[in-house]
Amino acid sequence: MLSSINYVIRSPKDGKYLVARISQNEDSPEASYLLLFKADHEALSYINAHGQEMSNRLKVESLSPVQLKSLLQRWGYQGIGLVEDPLIPNINFLEI
Repeated sequence: MLSSINYVIRSPKDGKYLVARISQNEDSPEASYLLLFKADHEALSYINAHGQEMSNRLKVESLSPVQLKSLLQRWGYQGIGLVEDPLIPNINFLEI
C-alpha cells in the first residue's frame, strides 16, 4: 500500500501540505496527519469536492516512499491519513 508512489496536495505559495488535525482531548496537543492519496485523480477529486474555491491555489504532487518518510520526519506529522474515498471522504489514519 505504501510501497508505491502516493500523492499529496500542497500549496505552492507557502509550501504547506494538506493535513488532517485531530484533537484527542483538551489536555493533549493537536496531532497532524498528512493526507495521502493512491492516485493523482483521487487527489484532484478531493480538491473538486471539498475545496473547489481553493483549487487554483493547490497542486497535486507525487511522493516516493523514501520522500514520504523524510517529509513525515521533517514536518513532524503524527502519521498519515490514507484517503480511501475522496468524495465522502473515508480516511484511514495510521501513526508512524
